[in-house]
Amino acid sequence: MADSTMYSEDMFVLLVPGSDEVFLEPHELLAKLKSMLEQYPGTLPRDLQKIDLIDQQAKHLRDTACEFEVTPGVSWQWYAVRLEK
Repeated sequence: MADSTMYSEDMFVLLVPGSDEVFLEPHELLAKLKSMLEQYPGTLPRDLQKIDLIDQQAKHLRDTACEFEVTPGVSWQWYAVRLEK
């Protein structure tokens, strides 16, 4: 189960192999995850198959996971971060 503090974070860092780390607001991370899911080449994991809407699938990923294998051997990772002001 995801830690409830994830839901209160203002920023996430997204790590994609071969790219620099990217800091994103929650809605920006959702957009990236949605785009990734739209292009996903295989069969989605069972927990995502149970969710009909791609927006809800992306939200489920953001809120309950921190890694997703987009192609065999290539995974995206995202973590909630707190930036000091």
